[in-house]
Amino acid sequence: MKLSSQIKPISYLKSHTAEIVKTITESREPLVITQNGEAKLVVMDVKSFEEQEDTMALLKLLAMGNREIEEGKFRSAEDVFAELDEADHQ
Repeated sequence: MKLSSQIKPISYLKSHTAEIVKTITESREPLVITQNGEAKLVVMDVKSFEEQEDTMALLKLLAMGNREIEEGKFRSAEDVFAELDEADHQ
């Protein structure tokens, strides 16, 4: 797992919450929180989180599409356009 350059102990989070919120919101860099020397959680701004969720959704769609192509579950563009033309003329 690649950790950001911002790594702080949980005690820092407890005592500097407002400062952390301001810094993360402005920099959009996540903060890794450690407990007993181990990474335990990541704090990030909402916009970055939403962008990450959107990216993950797109990657899942691409993976599903690739799997369907590998399984032969696709039609040629010519067939699709021909079917659309036929439906349009009816």
